[in-house]
Amino acid sequence: MKLKIIISSLLLIFVLHNAKSQRVEQSIPEKTRILFLFDASGSMLAPWGNELRIDAAKSVLTDLVDSLRVNDKIELALRPYGHLTPAKERNCKDTKLEIPFAPNNNDRIIDRLKYIYPRGTTPIAYSLLQSAKDFPKDDNYRNIIIIITDGIESCDGDPCAVSLELQKKDIFLRPFVIGLGMEEKFASEFDCMGEYYNAKNINAFQSVLNGILSQSLSKTTASVELLDQNGRAVETDVNVSFINTFTGISEFDFIHFRDQNGKPDTVEVDPVLSYDVVVNTIPPVVKRNVFLKGGTHNVIKIQTPQGNLKVSQDNTTEYDGNVQVLVRKSSQSEIINTQTVRSEEKYLIGRYDLEILTLPKIKINNIELKQGETQSIDLPAPGRVNISYSSKGIGSLYSIDEDGRQTWIKKLDLRGGKSSFGIQPGKYKYVFRSDRAMGSKYTQIKEFNIQSGQTLNIKIY
Repeated sequence: MKLKIIISSLLLIFVLHNAKSQRVEQSIPEKTRILFLFDASGSMLAPWGNELRIDAAKSVLTDLVDSLRVNDKIELALRPYGHLTPAKERNCKDTKLEIPFAPNNNDRIIDRLKYIYPRGTTPIAYSLLQSAKDFPKDDNYRNIIIIITDGIESCDGDPCAVSLELQKKDIFLRPFVIGLGMEEKFASEFDCMGEYYNAKNINAFQSVLNGILSQSLSKTTASVELLDQNGRAVETDVNVSFINTFTGISEFDFIHFRDQNGKPDTVEVDPVLSYDVVVNTIPPVVKRNVFLKGGTHNVIKIQTPQGNLKVSQDNTTEYDGNVQVLVRKSSQSEIINTQTVRSEEKYLIGRYDLEILTLPKIKINNIELKQGETQSIDLPAPGRVNISYSSKGIGSLYSIDEDGRQTWIKKLDLRGGKSSFGIQPGKYKYVFRSDRAMGSKYTQIKEFNIQSGQTLNIKIY
């Protein structure tokens, strides 16, 4: 009976531990806060269709706010700008959070919109900066700003810099900016702030607002298909990063997974942002400016054909540590990876140059890696040289090639009575001058050969 209890307890501990290790750590908050940054500057009194811009904007925004009252996962707030002082005063701090975030405040926003009248200037940058204080700190919410404007910044502020800084601080996601009947030439003024839409008429404004809400609030998933050179989704087990295109900050990181049927995993991501999807192969592959369609499943296909590089060598312990292999793309100087001897790594297919930090270094250029194949490099095993000497001095070690040309490879450490090191098989020469010698003419020179696995003892007098 006691044995059954113990076994049951151990099983329970295993299940609980396994459940804990399986929890989802990267998820989209269930709740969303939306701040309407609303233009009430003097230019909003201009006609738009059969009515004034301010009246059309109020009407469409009122209908939208009213429709959202049924969604208990959303909180709204209203911050107008340009509505407090006349334009002649050029008040560049003319903004106020009229209705703060709160549950079920839809009627308060609708009622307050009725009394907002266009008067002043257009301090977009300052208003955006003040909006950072409007969002209560709560990791259970996504923070979204919808900027509604009919004009560009008029107070010498820099809305783009403010927007970028607040996004980097994770105050809010990339803003949506809706221009009301603006000229196309002003698009660049807003593209750097966030996702810009130009509503040329009232119907377009309503359509854009509805589209933004659908994009923002609908559950969105994505899967990444890592394709070989034949277009088959067979690659996996690499880290995939979703980098915020605007801020350069990683929003999601996943270790790519394929199930037993070979299908890539589905993950939930935020459709408000655009991404540079980085597949951390060696070297990495980047698919830039990936926009996800909200409310649906998105398949992102990226070519990542790979082959294997295996570097082998016996007796590596002669080097007193791991021997490094510096890997570069052929004819390029940048090191893209450091691999150790007696290991195997995956790389994108192509040609590579290797610099192996044995003694002396071994360079192998233009190695070709092919899809799904392993390129094996078998290095000769090193030997060992033990040098003993009767006096301190200065020495160097050279390698000698088949044509008799020498290359300096190592300064000899001749301070402790002896020196010992692993070395590749080949022909070498050491050059030594004792610190007791009275001139260069007393330099000693000795050539020697060493084979794999051989231990060679050299005495210097």
